[in-house]
Formats: sequence, structure tokens, C-alpha cells
Amino acid sequence: MRNAQYWINHLGLLPHPEGGHFREVYRSDEIIRLDSLPDRFTGDRTFSTSIYFLLTKNEFSTFHKINSDELWHFYDGDPLTIYVIDNMGVLTVHKLGLFPDKGILPQVTIRANHWFASETTGNFSLVGCTVSPGFDFSDFEIAERQMLISQFDEHRDIIERYTR
Repeated sequence: MRNAQYWINHLGLLPHPEGGHFREVYRSDEIIRLDSLPDRFTGDRTFSTSIYFLLTKNEFSTFHKINSDELWHFYDGDPLTIYVIDNMGVLTVHKLGLFPDKGILPQVTIRANHWFASETTGNFSLVGCTVSPGFDFSDFEIAERQMLISQFDEHRDIIERYTR
């Protein structure tokens, strides 16, 4: 039976700064030059990147944001809950998994610069994340709890639960 440790071992996953485990599996060879990107970018970016990402029941992905859109794809395990706070303060809860009849979809898009966090609904969730323009750690920001609460106090409980 496949469990979290099976996937961590067989996919070579490592701890991720936001929580969980990951491994980059694709980075485009082609480059988008800085002068062709929106102002929020600080350098050239690849066209696209992709990672495996895994969370167990004892982990969560802390609120963070990136400068690119991110597509999440479900692979194995239990459904994943993704909490998104957009720039207007609207909280959206997505369920990622394989039960479309229950509103749990196999793909979810998180828009650029929206704060988001996630957790598995069971023992583990193995997903993939595709980022375009490609991911760069200089585009990645982990939320500081008090700063996020000061912006979105109406979501204080969820922010406190999914920040460190």
C-alpha cells in the first residue's frame, strides 16, 4: 500500500520551507526576459516549472504567496484543502481531489499574489504544482502572522491556524 513515506522515498522529496515535502521535476529551458515580465518580477524567469508536493496529517503549508499563477494537480492520497485570501480579503476554500460530484476537483488554480495555505483532509495528499512564469524563490513570500492579521482581521482564526 502506498503511503506518505512511500512517496517521499520513491520521489526523492525533501522538506519544503512552507511545510510538507517537495521536489522540482520540471524547469523549462526557455527564458522570459525581465523586460517582458510584469513589474513584480526582479529578473528573468523560465516559461514554467513543476514540482511534486506532499503533506501529511501532521503538517500544513503555511500562508504564502508567489508572483505567478500556480496550478495544483491531485495525484494520490486524501483530498487537499487549499485556503486562499485574495487581494480584496475574500477567503475561498478549494478542495483538491477526485470527487467532482462533491465539488472536490482534480485541478485548482491559485492566482498570482494571493495568500494561500493548505492541509490534507486525511493521512496524506500527493499533488503537483505547475507555476508560470516559472517559480523562483525570490518570488516566494511566507506570511508573517501579525502582518496578515492586520490586513485581514476577519480571517484571524484561519490565519492563526495556518501560520507559524
